[in-house]
Amino acid sequence: MLKTFDLVLIGVMTAAAAVTYTIKHRAELKLEEVHRLETEIKLEKDTIDLLKADWALQSQPNRLERLVKAYNDELQLQPTESTALVHAKELPMLKSEVPVPDVTEAKAGGTTAAKGATVASKAQPVPMAAPRGAAEPRGAVDPHGVVEPGGGAEDDVDADEIETGSVE
Repeated sequence: MLKTFDLVLIGVMTAAAAVTYTIKHRAELKLEEVHRLETEIKLEKDTIDLLKADWALQSQPNRLERLVKAYNDELQLQPTESTALVHAKELPMLKSEVPVPDVTEAKAGGTTAAKGATVASKAQPVPMAAPRGAAEPRGAVDPHGVVEPGGGAEDDVDADEIETGSVE
């Protein structure tokens, strides 16, 4: 007859077989997923190679020259003159790159509005890079398209303000 110990061993063997089968099944599923991912990676690499080849064909100088000639009336393209190029340091700063004024320094100095100074007056404006060539003559057009007057009291008020060149 079967003893209790034999029944326990049969139960343990059945459980071990079930666990082994489950692990094997999970491993096979993971292997299928790995093969699927490898196939997707190969497809993406092939697509990248195809796009690179297409870009090489599309950007051929002879083809671009033919297109420029064909659509010259519509596009009215002109060669870029060397005087139209600027250095990176001459470009205006983005608004996000303008340094934030330190208002704690103004507060620590005991500056108050009653003494005639304000916290905002402690903040130093950020100067814009100087353009190529000489200084602007009076009555010139500023970068925003506004004609500046030839002189007067209005210039004295704006004398302390510096154009930051920030872009919104």
